Amino acid sequence: MSLSQTLSRPAAYVRLLSRPVQIIIAILIGLAAAALFAQMEGERGVPPIASGGDFEVRGVKVDVQAKDADTARYAGWRMAQRQAWRMLWSRTHGGAGAPALSDSQIEAMVSGVEVEYEQNGPNRYVATLGILFDRARTGALLGVSGNVMRSPPLLVIPVLWDGGSAVSYERTNEWQKAWARYRTGDSAIDYVRVAGSIADPILLNAGQTGRRGRLWWRVLLDQYGAADVVVPIARLDRAYPGGPVTGTFTARYGPDDSLIGSVTLRASNDSGIPQMMDEGARRIDELYIRALNDGRLRPDPSLVIEEPVDPAALEIENAIEAPVEALDLPTVSTAGASFIIQFDTPDVASVGSGESTVRSIPGVRLANTSSLALGGTSVMQVSFDGTADMLRAGLQARGFSVAASGNTLRITRRQASPPPQ
Repeated sequence: MSLSQTLSRPAAYVRLLSRPVQIIIAILIGLAAAALFAQMEGERGVPPIASGGDFEVRGVKVDVQAKDADTARYAGWRMAQRQAWRMLWSRTHGGAGAPALSDSQIEAMVSGVEVEYEQNGPNRYVATLGILFDRARTGALLGVSGNVMRSPPLLVIPVLWDGGSAVSYERTNEWQKAWARYRTGDSAIDYVRVAGSIADPILLNAGQTGRRGRLWWRVLLDQYGAADVVVPIARLDRAYPGGPVTGTFTARYGPDDSLIGSVTLRASNDSGIPQMMDEGARRIDELYIRALNDGRLRPDPSLVIEEPVDPAALEIENAIEAPVEALDLPTVSTAGASFIIQFDTPDVASVGSGESTVRSIPGVRLANTSSLALGGTSVMQVSFDGTADMLRAGLQARGFSVAASGNTLRITRRQASPPPQ
């Protein structure tokens, strides 16, 4: 055996021995990448429901019998609207009797119907519904102003303590769900709620609420279009597995984690936790509203990035633009007339279908759903270059039956006539 062969053999052994090691390292790297991807993927958040400034009446129960299922459902919805109108009037007037209104008058004020629970039979309809009343159209009758004093936009980071660990948007949880389904339109707090997807679990985690440095908070709040942050905290304590659950709900505010207040609620078992969370979100909202009214909920000036506007510079800018306004130039309208369209949305696909159909009408500039009620009646805001009669004609040409009241239109799909025998 030559000397060169003797010297090259250990190198070959090293290569042979290192090959399994390389394979193991490659497997470990692949597992680490899969673990990192698993941390980023999956259902992490719940999209918050659209919350306009509507009045909401929840928990309206109806039990109606009729000749068929459709008639029973229609009669049940009308009955629920009448009951909700009386409940709303009683709530705003301290139990006083509501003025008598016709079904068409009440329906003109209703902006949406939310189905909380329903059962359909051949000739019976049993349901628990939530009725939304348009604030602008209902406020005059209620004696309530259509404009509500609102706080600056406040980013919401709900934190849940359960089993000794804290979680926010890192994974879907009941506390985040409660804030996603809470209707904030009637609140004086302008909440900025996120869906908890994409980068939200990284940026808005439970650890972020413990930061005190202003620089990162400025960047974060600017990213979400908020002026400050509120941190509602829920802590669950179980007496024993499957037994009563005590929830302590705490309202905190700002990067300094200032305490606003707290409440304690109780559920008989785990199945009552979602309902307790909903009540906890409502109580926390009341604490924030009370703090806003007494001046404790004020945005931190150190979180504002934008420089204040100099009044002198603004006057100079107006003076420079004045000669341009003196020219006799034709004015061009950039926005059409505003209309409200109520349409049935039995499922998610019907929302997009309704919007695309309305957008296809010539003259429609904008058509977006502003109040979503799956399984009920949703509301679409439409900007249209024309009159209500022209918009009605365009909708009828696309197979809709249209009932109009001013700039509010209620559309339903026309039933196809049976072929001649």
